[in-house]
Amino acid sequence: MQNRVHRVGMTDAARVVLRRLIEQHGPVLFHQSGGCCDGSSPMCFPTREFRIGAADVLLGHLAWHTEFWMSGDQYELWKHTHLTVDVVEGRGSGFSLEAPDGVRFLIRSRLLTDEESAALESGPPPRTGAERLT
Repeated sequence: MQNRVHRVGMTDAARVVLRRLIEQHGPVLFHQSGGCCDGSSPMCFPTREFRIGAADVLLGHLAWHTEFWMSGDQYELWKHTHLTVDVVEGRGSGFSLEAPDGVRFLIRSRLLTDEESAALESGPPPRTGAERLT
């Protein structure tokens, strides 16, 4: 049986912070917009308070069914990479839920292997926000 290929993952340290945020705020999601400043960092928001755009792309699910979305423009630039959500000490300047705790999420990336790329290309395309809205 083959292992499923994922576009996004998470470090154990980030899982600890994510779990605490879910306990405090209920279901959350990640979004990476690629905007200026901290917009290029993954932002964590309560699911009920963030509106996914039609062009946003669902990269995958993290622990506790947490969705990770990326703007369509950013996806075109990053679709050849595997992203790992990590957490480090220090505050970003964004509105992400972890900021008051003195930590911030960040992305570590690596190129997909040829095998991973082939497996992803052979499957259906990632869902978009347009599909979620219908």
